[in-house]
Order: sequence, then C-alpha cells, then structure tokens
Amino acid sequence: MITPAGKVHLDQPGGNLLYAASGLTLWGENPGLVARVGEDYPRSWLEQFRDHGLNTNGVQILEDAYDLRSFIAYTDLNTRFTDDPITHFSRLEMSFPKALLSYKDPNTVIDERIKLTPISLRQSDLPEDYLYSSAAHLCPLDYLTHSLLPAFLRQTGLTAITLDPASNYMNFNAWDDVMALLPGLTAFLSSEEKIRALFERRSDDLWEMAEALASYGCPIIVIKRGAEGQMLYDAESQTKYILPAYPARVVDPTGAGDAFCGGFLAGYRHTFDPLQAGLHGNVSASLTVEGSGAFYSLQTLPGLQLARLETLPDAVRKA
Repeated sequence: MITPAGKVHLDQPGGNLLYAASGLTLWGENPGLVARVGEDYPRSWLEQFRDHGLNTNGVQILEDAYDLRSFIAYTDLNTRFTDDPITHFSRLEMSFPKALLSYKDPNTVIDERIKLTPISLRQSDLPEDYLYSSAAHLCPLDYLTHSLLPAFLRQTGLTAITLDPASNYMNFNAWDDVMALLPGLTAFLSSEEKIRALFERRSDDLWEMAEALASYGCPIIVIKRGAEGQMLYDAESQTKYILPAYPARVVDPTGAGDAFCGGFLAGYRHTFDPLQAGLHGNVSASLTVEGSGAFYSLQTLPGLQLARLETLPDAVRKA
C-alpha cells in the first residue's frame, strides 16, 4: 500500500474482513473470523489476529497456495488505484518490491455467479460455536457465497445479518441477482460507487436507489460516501438520515468502509436502532482513517470512540 502521503507499507495483513473486525472490536465485541486462505498464508498473522481479540477458529487453511495479495496506491485522499504497481513505485522513484512480482489486480476478476471458487465460503466453514452468535456481517465476497450463506445463518437463529456487496457483481446486468440477495437481510451496506454501477441507466437519485433496494425486503439501506459520510434509509419508519463523516485527521482512507460495517453491526446489536448503528459505524471509520493498518484503530485512547459517539447526533440531518 502507498498512502496519500507517499508512505509505503509492504507485506502487512489487510482486507475487508480485518478492517470490519476491528471496527466491531472497538465496541467491546470479540468477533469470530470466517475465511479461506492458502497454505502459504503467514501463520504469524493468525497469531497477531488472536492477540487483538479475534477468534480465528473459522479460518480454513487450504492445502494449496492462493494469491490473496492486494495493492492500493493513493495519489491523493480521494483517488486510489489497485492496478499497475510498477507505475506508482516509479512515480515515487522507489525500487519495485519483489513481493509484487506477477501481481494481478483481483478487482478485475469476473464473478461467474454459477460455481463456488476454492476460497468461497461454505456452511461447513463455520465452527459449531459460531452458530450461537446473534449477528453476522458478510464482507465483499463472490456472489454465490452471498447468495447461499445468509439463508443458512438465518436457520441457525441469527437475528441480524448485514452485507456489503462486491463490486464484481454490482453492475447493471446483474440487477435480478442483486435483488435476490436482499430479502431477509437486516442491512445492505454499499459504497456509492457500487450503488451507482448497479443503477446505471435506471436512476441518478441516491435516495430513490435506497428506496428501491429496500422495497425488495431489506429494512435498512446504507450508502457509504467516503469523506461525505453516509446516507441511511430506515424503511420501517420511512426516514432518511444524512450522517456527515466525523471530522477526523485523515492519514489513510483504506478500510474505512469496512470499519463502518463492523461498527454498524456493533451498534445495531447494542441498540437495535438503525441510526445508532450508523453512528457507531461512523465513529469506527473515523478512527480507522487516522492511521494505517487494519488494527490501527484498536491502538487509540480508551474511551475515544464513546467521546466521538456523543458528539455526532447533533450533526445528523433528516432528508
């Protein structure tokens, strides 16, 4: 990763799941991770996760190696690239790291939507003790995982299931597939970019998009807008909230949206109130962007998240 200030971070754990887990852990939760990784995945990282209070019993280590690398380069706080790392290291006049040789942008992989991949999640990947949980969040994954897993989780008795869709299937041609994911979810948490890709040629109005998604059976729709905060539609009360981003000192925007999802789930579990859930997520995101790395937010001063939570409600507006 190359931060907006040009600082390079190499060979560090990242990904949607870790940022979401940290956003949840901030509020006193001890999340259990579920993921599939290759045999080449660093075992020391798993130990690090446990040191941060994360349960790794649901991390399945496969027999083969799988390329799970990702690369992010920022040219400013609002512009990021995930391809062609050579160009960005040349721009900074830095030697190209061997760790990125043969790197391919995972965001360009087409989601087939017809068969599971080796790293798709299966029902059997969930440890038995996880099935006594009350809530779950699904990070961006392949379509089949998002299609099959929520129904299984509901059967186990989970009362809250939130989902952040993957950009690989959020597009105009996958409308029916995406709508099929919504019934039974507690909240659908998507970035503005992905929402607009789905509604291309259908609508330019974000509130209209949120209402359309909710009409398919999901009571809470959140549109994450980066530095502009979030738009939250509560279908039950037909209320539209605008949550401005907490005025944080942004160092690295990576993982802010995922941290929001983790904080949102924590807030919803504590209060069952959509707005309070959104405020918890907003705070988690604000602490994440003030440093680099999936666990940076867990190193902040104790009680800081509560102090920020107290200041946010006055800034919320109804649309």
